[in-house]
Amino acid sequence: MEQFEPDRLSEAQLAAMRRSLTSGRGALTRRSLLRASGVGALTLGGLSALTACGIPPAKREGGAVASDDHSDKEKEIIFSNWTEYMDTSDDEKTRPTLEEFTKRTGIQVKYTEDINDNVEFFGKIRPQLAAGQDTGRDLIVVTDWLAGRIIRLGWAQKLDASHLPHAYANLIPQFRNPDWDPGRAHSYPWTGIDTVIAYNSKATGGKKVDSVTQLLDDPSLKGRVGFLTEMRDSVGMTLLDQGKDPANFTTADFDAAIGRLQKGVDTKQIRRFTGNDYTADLDKGDLAACIAWAGDVIQLQAGNPDIKYAIPAAGYITSSDNLLVPVKARHKANAEKLIDYYYEPEVAAQLAAFISYVCPVEGVKEELAKIDPALADNPLIVPDKEMAAKARAFRSLSSEEETAYEEKFAKLIGA
Repeated sequence: MEQFEPDRLSEAQLAAMRRSLTSGRGALTRRSLLRASGVGALTLGGLSALTACGIPPAKREGGAVASDDHSDKEKEIIFSNWTEYMDTSDDEKTRPTLEEFTKRTGIQVKYTEDINDNVEFFGKIRPQLAAGQDTGRDLIVVTDWLAGRIIRLGWAQKLDASHLPHAYANLIPQFRNPDWDPGRAHSYPWTGIDTVIAYNSKATGGKKVDSVTQLLDDPSLKGRVGFLTEMRDSVGMTLLDQGKDPANFTTADFDAAIGRLQKGVDTKQIRRFTGNDYTADLDKGDLAACIAWAGDVIQLQAGNPDIKYAIPAAGYITSSDNLLVPVKARHKANAEKLIDYYYEPEVAAQLAAFISYVCPVEGVKEELAKIDPALADNPLIVPDKEMAAKARAFRSLSSEEETAYEEKFAKLIGA
């Protein structure tokens, strides 16, 4: 794991975050493009939180500072999550799985949809985290790069495995051992986010598109190919296509992938690099094929039967949104009970049926089939063994690497 250093971000890193927040994964709604309400603008407070320097970690080694746990006397949890990331009743007045948890345990859950993007949310909680104070939250959901940063700074509590029997047993293999939290000592995934190839079969004349090589070399696709403005997704998929492992690559490997993409730009094979606005172009057929996020594909397919997807033989990039217990949270044991509850297959199925993202829970397929057989058979929600074997995570980067790589990527995409 990377040792603590002041958390100053370069201009290249900040520019990449702005792209993510305005049009990339940070701007995605967590339920449906059709129900999107937009994402909050990047605030000065949120941005300055990630540029701040000289912040001491709560504890550099061995996890976060221990917290006094009031779970025995205070039967409550304060849970912060993204919008549209929890199941609701048809009339949208109740949250069935949370209500069932309270009935079972007697623990009341104060559930708040107050996360619009990672940077803005980190800006809210950073001062308390840095001071070793209670953030007023027992459980939060953040994307893997920010989860890794919080853990590295000692601002997430180590979880008690004895309180997590279902989570420990049912976490699917592809999410078990991220390099930013080995062995899932501090986190469990709420959902997975997969990067795949999507294409409009009408626009391709019925031709299947299933590799980055085809995206970059097929003359019939020239000028109608899209890649993402998220560096880890576009470069990661290209690294895989070149036979490199995104979890273990060199700067020379990275440069070769950038060169491969640059050729696609120079020959005008690539139409443009986009955030999640690629969905409209793909739906209309202006983009014949592109790198895409699986959650978008599911939503597009609901309204357009011409939208198809492919998992390249070389593999695909996967990431996750993750549950963490912040330092000094008052109800750690209660939070662990809630984490474990969502790893029961029946409960996980109810959640997956509503949000339509990758479910990280083993055994969910059978329970999901009782709700909707089509969802249970969709590998973008329940990865089969063949698909799971192809999942690859982009490795953690040092601050120096991230600065250098984002600068090269920004030059490539003209940002």
